[in-house]
Amino acid sequence: METRRFEKISYEQFEKDTGEVFTKEDYERIQIPKRATSKSAGYDISAARPCLIGPGKTKMIPTGLKVAMEDDDVFILAVRSSIGIKKLCIMPNSIGVIDADYYNNKDNEGHFWIALTNISDETLEIQTGDRIAQGIFLKYNKVINDNAEGNREGGFGSTN
Repeated sequence: METRRFEKISYEQFEKDTGEVFTKEDYERIQIPKRATSKSAGYDISAARPCLIGPGKTKMIPTGLKVAMEDDDVFILAVRSSIGIKKLCIMPNSIGVIDADYYNNKDNEGHFWIALTNISDETLEIQTGDRIAQGIFLKYNKVINDNAEGNREGGFGSTN
């Protein structure tokens, strides 16, 4: 049974995560990712809030989303070429890795954000709804002597 799906985090969680007052109209504008074409591998991820990223600065941009997947899936995030090449923005960690157990974790419901670093000489303006990243589902394998026994206890960096 496949469980892959995107969901909005709760309205209350979004306000808690961002520390901002968020109107119901703003919440309704959060976009569920979709592929641009029938042959696209990646699902386009949009910014849920506007922001400015100064030259040489990094910002965490909320998506308002969480993603459910199979236990042996990983959701890989990469910057869209329109942001990377045209806007000179990169992801400081090169790619994002969302594990299956990040979904509905106790710290943030599984809300995943996009980190962007502006490597240009000009301030970059991101608007609500701008497609800034793409996510790809991949299956992964384990070694025969795998002994991972830990449980995720929270959000970003929770497995140390």
